[in-house]
Amino acid sequence: MTNPFENEGGAYVALVNDEGQYSLWPDFVEVPQGWTTVHGPASRQSCVDHINQHWTDMRPKSLIESADASSVLVQKSQQMPSES
Repeated sequence: MTNPFENEGGAYVALVNDEGQYSLWPDFVEVPQGWTTVHGPASRQSCVDHINQHWTDMRPKSLIESADASSVLVQKSQQMPSES
């Protein structure tokens, strides 16, 4: 049996979850809970291209937001006048 994720002639969808992570998914398989179709159904290559264009940061959204918040705190602490 052929792996449905590797079928070049198959129809696919590109999925995204709440963390901004993407997945290539065969169109005939039910979309898992927590995932949303954002592209397709289309060719495998079209879906891969969509994912490559839109998923430019592999970190989960919660990690990105946490890192951004930490960066802001560091910047604010560096701007505070020192007590001499």
